[in-house]
Amino acid sequence: MKKHIYIIVTVLYVCLSCTPEKAQVLVPLSERSLIPYPNEIVTHEEGFLIDATTVIYAGTNLESQAVAQGFSNRFRVPSGFILATKNESKLATNSIHFVIDASASEISNDEGYILKTSKDRIIIRARTMVGLHMGVQTLYQLLPDEIENKTLTPDMIWAVPGVTIEDAPSYAYRGAMLDVARHFFSVEDVKRYIDLIASYKINKLHLHLTDDQGWRIEIKSWPKLTEIGSTSAVGGDQGGFYTQAQYRDIVAYAKLHQITIIPEIDMPGHTNAALASYPELNCDGKARDLYTGMKVGFSTLCVDSEITYTFLDDVIRELASLTDGDYIHLGGDESHVTPKEDYNLFLTKAQAIVKKYGKNVMGWEDIQSAGISDETIVQHWTNNDIATKGAKQGASVVLSPAPKTYLDMKYTKDTKIGLTWAGLTPIDSAYIWNPRTLLKDVPSSQIIGIESPLWTETVKDMDAIEYLVFPRLIGHAELGWSREDNLGWDSYLERLKMHINRLDIKEVDYYKSPLLE
Repeated sequence: MKKHIYIIVTVLYVCLSCTPEKAQVLVPLSERSLIPYPNEIVTHEEGFLIDATTVIYAGTNLESQAVAQGFSNRFRVPSGFILATKNESKLATNSIHFVIDASASEISNDEGYILKTSKDRIIIRARTMVGLHMGVQTLYQLLPDEIENKTLTPDMIWAVPGVTIEDAPSYAYRGAMLDVARHFFSVEDVKRYIDLIASYKINKLHLHLTDDQGWRIEIKSWPKLTEIGSTSAVGGDQGGFYTQAQYRDIVAYAKLHQITIIPEIDMPGHTNAALASYPELNCDGKARDLYTGMKVGFSTLCVDSEITYTFLDDVIRELASLTDGDYIHLGGDESHVTPKEDYNLFLTKAQAIVKKYGKNVMGWEDIQSAGISDETIVQHWTNNDIATKGAKQGASVVLSPAPKTYLDMKYTKDTKIGLTWAGLTPIDSAYIWNPRTLLKDVPSSQIIGIESPLWTETVKDMDAIEYLVFPRLIGHAELGWSREDNLGWDSYLERLKMHINRLDIKEVDYYKSPLLE
């Protein structure tokens, strides 16, 4: 779609010298694609032009200075402009202001922000660094698509429409999940995934670190988990693992993008990689063979053995020390060969260990049978009634209904990779559902958000990740952020069609749905 930007330059003569006035910028908001769509937008006739003489005012707050520096660094790449930055507050002309004001009562929550653009300046205000970061993501979308370029874009007009935006998320939890156990993905791959999802105000990345096919996190007190358990993957493909230093690096990188990592150690089922590494974790004392298939539900830790809980204590202790977020995900799904009584006993003990190390429990909806607290997050994936039982115990609920949010489901029957057990999920189906009414007997106050899982049985590389994730995750991000009265398939589709150019610039190998034509 061709875009038109209208620029009117007025030259003002002062005395005997010729002094050019700031260009008058008329950029219709319709020339930009905002996803997720903000809560309130008021348009103004004149917008703002960022040029080589624009000055950034970052204030005296170290956090606002950090956000301002991040914007400056990114803007420099395609523009070539090294914008002057002042660590002060001054309402100057031709300026961009990054403001953190903890007392700003008109901003509804810590992720909210107000963004105003006029002929003279851009101002982004927020109560916290997180909110300021979210406002900057919107500013990037108000700039031309070429902001995504990784090389200099000469002669570009860096114009921003005139707007006042007041915005905040509908849900506090807006997540993506990456399964690195079925197939392993490098630190660089995970960082690229973080870069991509952060653009849509995603704030949680759930890493599925262990499963039957592989153990992907170094546990120093149990070294064979990676010496043996990390070496396998689905189909006999190459395994791998993150050292603790690498995992810390991922956590820190995510934090720079205001994303919290939620690590998952799946248990008591989905544990064959651990059972192959240590025979004593099996009730018969015999190590299992490494597994490279796709079957589920056949493995279990030995619930009656004391060594199992020593193992679990060590794993949780080390993982908690690496994790800056509040939650550790215990999995708990598809433990088909664990007797129900044993399953409940195990999860009761596992939850206590997580609390012992200062974290809260998250788990798939199945964990509710063991008894859970109101500090627990239950992740709904397939059974509305089971998830509702968890909510009735006081737990918060994150929605990941498989037919709508499982990113490993094929788009069509002819999609080159993916699975079909939950059905086909074209891009319209992924968007057209209402999180507010999915679980009819759960109060809206207990629904804290949405997560989009990508299981990787058929996913072997970054191109495959991008193909299944995009553009479906973009729609999920809007469902999690935008106010209900701003949601609508027709509006979203038109904005998505415009937005696809940015995916092309970033060389994302997205699925080219016929709906985007």
